[in-house]
Amino acid sequence: MSERITILGGGSWGLAIARLLDKNGHHVRVWEYNAEDYALIVEHRTHPKKLPGCRLPQSIIISNDLREAVSDAEIIVSAVPSQVQRRALAPLKAYLPTSCGVVNLAKGIETDSLQRMSEVIGETLDLPSDRIVTLSGPSHAEEVSRDLPTTVVVAGKGKDFVQKIQSLFSADSFRVYCSGDLVGVELGGSLKNIIAIAAGITAGLGMGDNTLGALITRGLAEMTRLGVIMGADPLTFAGLSGVGDLVTTCASQHSRNRYVGEQIGMGKTLDVVLQEMSMVAEGVQTTKSGMTLANKYDVEMPITTAVYDVLFADKSPKEAVGELMTRELKSEIWS
Repeated sequence: MSERITILGGGSWGLAIARLLDKNGHHVRVWEYNAEDYALIVEHRTHPKKLPGCRLPQSIIISNDLREAVSDAEIIVSAVPSQVQRRALAPLKAYLPTSCGVVNLAKGIETDSLQRMSEVIGETLDLPSDRIVTLSGPSHAEEVSRDLPTTVVVAGKGKDFVQKIQSLFSADSFRVYCSGDLVGVELGGSLKNIIAIAAGITAGLGMGDNTLGALITRGLAEMTRLGVIMGADPLTFAGLSGVGDLVTTCASQHSRNRYVGEQIGMGKTLDVVLQEMSMVAEGVQTTKSGMTLANKYDVEMPITTAVYDVLFADKSPKEAVGELMTRELKSEIWS
């Protein structure tokens, strides 16, 4: 069944999903608030800096008028970065159609409130929780836009809406699983970006596959520890939004978060790296949120702590790695 779907945000992920949903036969609009980015997308039918080579068909409407873009939407897909999601969605409340549901694509935790994105959306738009879902998993926009096989998970509290989104988004090259563990799926998709920064730092320092394997494994352990105490199912972290996304983000050439870490490992400062980037690396701000959550729930997260110290406390990458390796010895399985 064809739906009227509006994508909020014309970044790489928003454009890739717009193309996917258009191919699936839906009526798609993309709303881009930045005037310069809007003009580029209209002119090139893509964003040449963020998703080069992916030309959107003419059937997709590009708009910078929020009221026009959402006026008759049946589903809103939010593809704006996590730290600006509240600000970007606030004007939407006045125009949101009565029965509309929201699909979140952002992977992050709001630094001020420590809320997950579904909580931010629900609070900002005054939406019931059964009309909000999050789509997550190993899904680089560059590959989705080229129809390379991709598998993700959609999670939410409303089973009917979860299954509806699963059906609407699924395609021959885009397989969608469903989950009722919204907490675990959102935390997995967010926290893995911190570990990806760590993976990039070690790569920038010239370390090898042994180091990467250790980071992925121990990173998964600390992600799971925090997730369980916050109410997630530990098995979720063994799934697509956990280990699946973690492995991809830590190892991929497309990973913005790994790139940030790699540049820092090679000697650049965080400010310089971020100034040189045209896209958002969610893991930078999520490192702050993750560190605050670790302290709040008294959960030991040594890799998160090390990344925080490198990014925000002027610790040298080599010193941070050395401290991780010389911590007190213990059993592999502990709580």
